[in-house]
Parts: sequence; C-alpha cells; structure tokens
Amino acid sequence: MKYLILFCCIGIVYLFFLLPRLTTRKVMKRFSGTLFAHRGYHCAEKGVPENSLPAFQAAIDRGYGIELDVHLTGDGKLIVFHDDTLDRICGVSGMPETMTWAELSRLSLSGTSYRIPLLSDVLALVDARVPLLIELKIPTSSLAICRACLPLLEAYPGDFFVQSFHTMGLLWFRFHAPHILRGQLSCRLNSPHDRESCILRFLVRHLLCNLLGRPDFVSYKMTHLPSVSVTLLRKLFGLPIAVWTLRTSQALSYGRRHFDMQIFEVPAAEYPSPPEASSRS
Repeated sequence: MKYLILFCCIGIVYLFFLLPRLTTRKVMKRFSGTLFAHRGYHCAEKGVPENSLPAFQAAIDRGYGIELDVHLTGDGKLIVFHDDTLDRICGVSGMPETMTWAELSRLSLSGTSYRIPLLSDVLALVDARVPLLIELKIPTSSLAICRACLPLLEAYPGDFFVQSFHTMGLLWFRFHAPHILRGQLSCRLNSPHDRESCILRFLVRHLLCNLLGRPDFVSYKMTHLPSVSVTLLRKLFGLPIAVWTLRTSQALSYGRRHFDMQIFEVPAAEYPSPPEASSRS
C-alpha cells in the first residue's frame, strides 16, 4: 500500500509540474490546422534567404502563418535572425547580441542583396495579414529581450504567439503580459553543443518547466516524438501541440493528421522561382 501511495504522490507532482495554462483553450482552438512557414517561405537556392523580408512576403502571398526568430543586439535593437552566430548565414564570425545594429545592417543574407530585418519592419510588412509565431532567442540569463519586445507586440494589431526554449522568458510574459499567448519549445536537447546543465535539459525536454511558464501550447520537434509528456498534455489537458520542422510532404501529412499546428519548409526542388530571383540571374 505504501508503494501505491508513493506512486500516486509522484504522479500528482509530475502532473502539477506538467500542467499548462488551461484558460486559453478556446482562443488557441482558432489556430488549429494553421501552417507556419519556418523562417518564412524561404529557399536560399532560389535567392530567398530565411528570415528575410521576401521570405515573409512569399508566406503572406500564400496565406501561410510565419515562424520567425528574434535576437536583441548589443545596442538594444530587435532583429529577426535565427542562429546563435553569424557564420552560416552572413559568413562572418560573431554573435548578434555582441554587435550593434549598424554593424549587422551591413551584412548580407546568404550571399544575396537582402539584409537582416528589424522586428519592427517585419511587423509592418505582415500588418496582421497572417498569424506570427515568434521565437525569442535568449542565450543568457538576461531577459532584456522580453522587455524590449513587449511595446512592439502590445502595439501590433494582428495574431501572434511568443515561444522560447528558455522557460524564464515565458515566466516573464506570464507575470508581465499574461494576455500574450506563449509556448514552450522543446526537443530531446541532446546536442553536444548544448550549454545548459543536464538537469535543466531534462526538465525542458520532459516539459516539467511548465510549472514556471504555464504555456498555452507546446512546440516540439516531430522527429523526437512520441513523448509521454506531450501525449499527456494533449490527451489529458487538451493542450495544442505544434510540430517542427516538416520538410517532406509525408512529414507534413503526418503532422496535419496528428497535431494542431505545423511548422514547415518547402524543399528547393518544389520551391517556385521568384520573379525577382529570375530577373537577377
């Protein structure tokens, strides 16, 4: 009997840590089935780099939601860029957080004429036409990016969500802007480049940091599923699950059948050649 009681207590604690916010199910249901173009509807091979204004325009033209990534520069500007470093996309070393906007604005994206955009420019371009899934990049313990984002997001008239791997960012929004829908990003977190402690990675991987962030949805890497925690959140609590990144028609079909929101990319062979890219070649 004592083991049964112990098991039940562990189960109750586990569910308490896992518990999401339960009051936004009706609002989130409006976005069920939404397709989000990962970093915009991009294709570097066709001259449309990721997280660029033409990639976002291409997504808008097709009626897709947009997933994008935001960093805070060294001088306090919000830029739309994915990687922790500039090497892959811009061909230079350095981190966005250690550089100024003047320095970053001179860099080209994937060898094209396009530049890193400001978040304000992206919001002005989208102008509430499609929903936005905004990932906050928080490489340190500083939550300055949350404070910097809030005025822009408060003034934006369209539908959007914030999401992050960094649960403290979600906690910040929970207390300072509870009306903003927030999502916990997660995956197995077993990369050799992960800087966080194994305990923190375990908590985020199994979504036990929900205790702090109390997310409105979870965004999980689909190839790292199934997960007991994800299954319980969806089946027991009815929590919407977004899956990323779907790069084949088979993956997209599976994601649409089994999950609520899908974050996808189009293979280069299937990406239409933009008129502007054709005219430059």
